This record gives sequence, C-alpha cells and structure tokens, in this order.
Amino acid sequence: MRDRFSKSWKLLPETLRKTIVLIVGSTLIVTAILLIVLPGPFTIPLLILGLVVLAAEFAWAERLLIRVRHQGAKINPKKLFRRRPGL
Repeated sequence: MRDRFSKSWKLLPETLRKTIVLIVGSTLIVTAILLIVLPGPFTIPLLILGLVVLAAEFAWAERLLIRVRHQGAKINPKKLFRRRPGL
C-alpha cells in the first residue's frame, strides 16, 4: 500500500505536491504553537510531525528536523522527571 501511495504521490505535479505538504505541515505547526498558549497536550509531537511532513518536500525542513533530532537526543529523561526531595 505504501508503494502504491508513493507512486501516486510522485505522479502529481511538483507544485501541487509542495502546496499540499506546505498546507498540511504548516497547519500542524500552527496548531502546536496554539497549544503552547491554550491548554492542551501533544505540543512537541505536533511540532515534530509538522516538520516530518514538511521535510518530505523541502530541504530546509529536513535540515531543521535533523537539528531537532540531534537536540532531542541530548535530553536525559531521568534528569527531566526526577523527584525533588521534600516534595
């Protein structure tokens, strides 16, 4: 099924593909930014998903996604979620 979708996707004109990717990826990123201000979960996953979608057609988004993955690999969850004594 993935091969079939990939072949169909490549048959679309490049400008149409880029427009679709830009709209979907931007919508995900804007939604994630709104969730920073508004109460809601899944802010970071939506940002990353938006970058993944944009990276399918844009080189700048792929470079940014690589930087985000590199910075995310540095995060130590044990330090991030450790309990403080006395709480």
